[in-house]
Parts: sequence; C-alpha cells; structure tokens
Amino acid sequence: MASVLNPNNKLSDTIDLVSGIVLGKRTVIELALACLLARGHLLIEDLPGMGKTTLAHALAIALGLRFQRVQFTSDLLPADILGLSIYDREQGEFRFHPGPIFTQVLLADEINRATPKAQSALLEAMEEQQVTLDGEARPLPEPFFVIATQNPLQQLGTFALPESQLDRFLMRLSLGYPDAAAERALLVGQDRRSLLGETRALIDASELSSMQQSVEILHVAPPVLDYVQALLHASRHAEHLRPGLSPRAGLALIRASRAFAAVRGRDYVVPEDVQAVFPAVAGHRLGTGGDDPLSAAAAAQWMLEQVALP
Repeated sequence: MASVLNPNNKLSDTIDLVSGIVLGKRTVIELALACLLARGHLLIEDLPGMGKTTLAHALAIALGLRFQRVQFTSDLLPADILGLSIYDREQGEFRFHPGPIFTQVLLADEINRATPKAQSALLEAMEEQQVTLDGEARPLPEPFFVIATQNPLQQLGTFALPESQLDRFLMRLSLGYPDAAAERALLVGQDRRSLLGETRALIDASELSSMQQSVEILHVAPPVLDYVQALLHASRHAEHLRPGLSPRAGLALIRASRAFAAVRGRDYVVPEDVQAVFPAVAGHRLGTGGDDPLSAAAAAQWMLEQVALP
C-alpha cells in the first residue's frame, strides 16, 4: 500500500500535472482521479468552454492509457461507436472492424447531443466491459473508462440521459467558473490545449491496475459504514426525494470514498471522505435534481446537513 498512499507518490504528481493544465480546479481533479481509481466512469457537465474536454484528455494522457475521442452528434449511429462487420470478398466472410470504443479511455464528448439510440450503445460496455455484436461478446481492453462530457439540458439540441445510463456513471462533476487568479493565468498564459502535446504519462496501465486493487481493500470502519447507511436511509425517507438512493448507490459511495482516501494519502476511510465524494456520487442518483447539477448539489448538501457525523 505504501506505493499508492505515500503523499509524495505518483498520484500526487499526477494531480499536480493535471492541475497545471486545468487551473484552479484541484479538488475536481482529485475527485476525477478517485473516480477512475475506483474503476468508475465519469460524467463532466458544464457550459461549453469550461475545460471539460481538456480535463478528460489530460487525465487520459497522465494515466498513460490508450485514448479515443468520439464527438457525439445527432446523426451518430451505434456502429460509429461499436464498429461493424464488413463482407470481405477475397476471404468470402464478414470481418469485424472495431470502433473507437475498443480503447482504454473513451472520451464521449457532448454525449447528450446524440440520440438515445446512440447513447444506449455505451450501456453494456460501461456495465459489463464488453460489447455484444453479431451474437458474439467482444471484451474491451483493461482498464476501460468512459469519460463523458455533456452540456446543460436547457441548451438547444440536447437529449437527456435516462436514469439507467446516469446510474452507470460513478460520479458526475461540474467544473464551474475559475477564480480570479486562475482566470488571469489562463488569459495571459499558453493555450491549455497546446500543453496537452507536451504532457507525458506518469502512470502506466499496470501501475494503475495495482493501485485499483489496493484501493479495493482500504479499511472502512463500522462507524463509517453506519454513516453511509444513515445517508441512504435519509434519502429514502425525505419527502422531496423520490426515489431515494439504491443499495448500488451505497456501494458506489463506499468505492468512491476508498479511492478518495487513497488520493489524500490514507489507507483508511474517514467520514470526511464520504462527505467529499457524496455530492458527485449521489447528486445524479437522487430523485430530485437528476437533470440539474445545481439542484442535485443542493439536495446532496441538504442530506449531509441532516445526517450527523459519527
């Protein structure tokens, strides 16, 4: 565990690296890295031009993983993502041509600009880490992450993600506007996209896999489990939240809390880890505010205020 939890390790270096590209958003970067350490998929929602795609691309590069980007549009077809079989006349048989989903990090850019049919092409891949085409299950590379970005639903040309697909994302994050100091650095500094070409990986796939295995066994004390159960119970009995959080949401909260503890350099989970990840994990799963990050964050914050710390 020392290689994962040492505060001077590669995790801290990775956060510093990405923070040098996406300025003023260190906590968001920590949460995003925790999401991937927990083997989750990440949804980043915000206005255009806030750095969503840059953050996703920087994370993929820093983790040293094969990367593909798909721009989701209204005319995108499932085959454009998954691939298709084409008849080879010389061989006299159909040959499968894999789509961009056969990678380690798939950036689904502006996912809610595609129709529900195209969005649903990701469901099996995100849940089972495989794709079934022509009756054959085709495994995806290990590790496999989907980092999706989406624009606010009030913007023209967007299609809301259904609850079943939202639930496939371990976390939903929002960047928000930078503070004054970060914005000044952006205005006078180098273009952030150009910095991506100068970025080098600090972690490779085998190291990441080892870190993920270590995260899965981080200690969670009974009082912390009591706290998680109290949050789940509160969500199910709040009049303005219907439905409440499911048992799968509780498992997601534990996974994310373990990963966030590792990012913060600990080999055990404290209640503050649960509080740190709760809005990102629970906001899009709550019955109120599922389509609006602001109201979802308010609902999550209300729950944290209702349930006492252990």
